[in-house]
Formats: sequence, C-alpha cells, structure tokens
Amino acid sequence: MSAGIAGTPAATARALDLPPLRRPGRRDRWRAAGNEAKLLLVGIPVLIWTLIPIYHLVLFAISPKQDAFSGALFPANPTLRNFEIVFGQRHYFQAHFWQQLGNSVLIAFTTGVLTLVIATSAAFAISRLKVRGGRTVMNLALFTYFIPAAFLAVPMYKTMGAYGLLNTKWALILAMVTIASPYAIWVLKQASDKLPLELDEAAVMDGATPMQLFRLVYLPLMAPSLVAIGIYALLLAWNEYLFAFLLLSGDRDLTLPVALGNFLAADDSPWELLMTTGLIYALPPAAIYYAFRRYMVGGLTAGAVKS
Repeated sequence: MSAGIAGTPAATARALDLPPLRRPGRRDRWRAAGNEAKLLLVGIPVLIWTLIPIYHLVLFAISPKQDAFSGALFPANPTLRNFEIVFGQRHYFQAHFWQQLGNSVLIAFTTGVLTLVIATSAAFAISRLKVRGGRTVMNLALFTYFIPAAFLAVPMYKTMGAYGLLNTKWALILAMVTIASPYAIWVLKQASDKLPLELDEAAVMDGATPMQLFRLVYLPLMAPSLVAIGIYALLLAWNEYLFAFLLLSGDRDLTLPVALGNFLAADDSPWELLMTTGLIYALPPAAIYYAFRRYMVGGLTAGAVKS
C-alpha cells in the first residue's frame, strides 16, 4: 500500500479510492488564459485611472509655481523647494503646518483607540457574554447609518456646544467615535461569532473570570479584526473634513484637511503648495495600509460568510 501511494499520481488516486487525476487540456489552458486576459482588460484601465490623479499630485508637488499649469508630462525644472517651504512653514498658509499635522495625528490615533475599546467591549458582551438586549442595541446603532453623516453635522455642533466642547479636539474625537463605533461593533461581533464557544467553556471550567476570558482568550484570537477596525477608525478621522470644519476653529486647533481648504480662499492660490501638502498628508495612511494590508480585507469581512 505504501509503495502504491508513493508511486505515480494515478496509483495514489487508486489507493485512496479517488477519481483519476486529469491533466489540464489545451481547452482548459485557453480558458484560463482568456479569464486572465479579461481581468487585465478591466484591471489595467482601472489602475491607470487611479494613478492619473496621484501622478498629477506628484507633478504639482515637484513643479515650480510658474510651471504648475504648463501641461507638460514632466516639469522642465523639477524642484523640491515646495517641500522646503511646507516643512519650514515659510508661507502664511503654512504657518502652523506641524501643529495642524500633530492635531490630525492626535485626533486620528485617539479615535482609533477609543473606537477599539468601545467596539471590542460591546462585541464581547453581545457575542460571548450574551447580555440581554445586546443585539437590539447593536441593531439600533446600525440604524443610525440610514441617516447621512452630513445631516448629523448641525445636531452634533449643537450637542458639543451644549456640553462646552466646541473648538476642542475632544469635540471632533467624540464625533468620529460616534460615527465609527456602530460599524466597528457589527464587524467585531460577526468575527466574534466565528470563534468556537468551546474555548470559552474550557476557560470558564479552568476558573477564568470574564475579564480573564476577554484578555487571554478573546483579544488574541480577534487580533486581525482588531487591527483592521483600528485602522478603519483611524483613517476615518484622518480624512474627515466636514465635522472638523464645524467643530474646530483657530489656526492652531485645525486639522490639516481643514487648513488645506483655506488655500481655496485666496485669489491666487498656491496650488503647488496645496498639492505638496496633500501629498505629504496622503503618505501616512498609504504606509499604514501597506504595512497592515493583509489584515484589512480579512479583518473587515470576518464573519460576513457563515460556514
């Protein structure tokens, strides 16, 4: 028997009572090549369409002001002076660049952490502890997404004003956590439902408390989904403009996206500096996504398909 299994694929199939193996024929190879060609026909135009705005963003960033709208595929005199002006805060629109960038980092990071704490705790209570009314709370939270976020801007403004939080970073942080948490709870709850309940039962039989179960069993197994949700909430706050525009004021308190909007108020907007700042601002989320890309799709879609 062992000699048969170790022999040819056909002998292995007969020994294991499997149907005989069939080599892919010419028709199968042509079909596979046709499918790849179809994917390329769709993928290449989409890739080019996606890269064109990025290319022009880079083109503006390395062009002198007089060449910014020349229409050339590449500037005749590429320069890094725009980056020197931005980093050195040498333009009056860039007078608080580092402060505003720091505000964006602080707000995005805090939003990600708070969203993770709230969503992880809620998903654990609903999915593993089976608290009464948990699913109702989750469904009501998801119901808020039927209302466009823009419609909540003015009520959020009045709420923050009533509690004395206007023009503070906490106003934007709490607003972003409010928007991000329902989806985060839903994703983590779906991912948590896929974890075997036998793990919880075994831990409880060993004397684990709910907090020990949460810390030693639940969190390690949920790590991919936690990373994905943390990045989702961080990028949501990083790219937010409307709520940041309404809830924050004062050049030192603004986030960088709102500060970029001030460029458009000038009669002669320095487009090369606007694009340079935009390129700088786009690099951190691109780096974060690249570093954690293997967690993003799997983490955000965990539990979407029931086995």
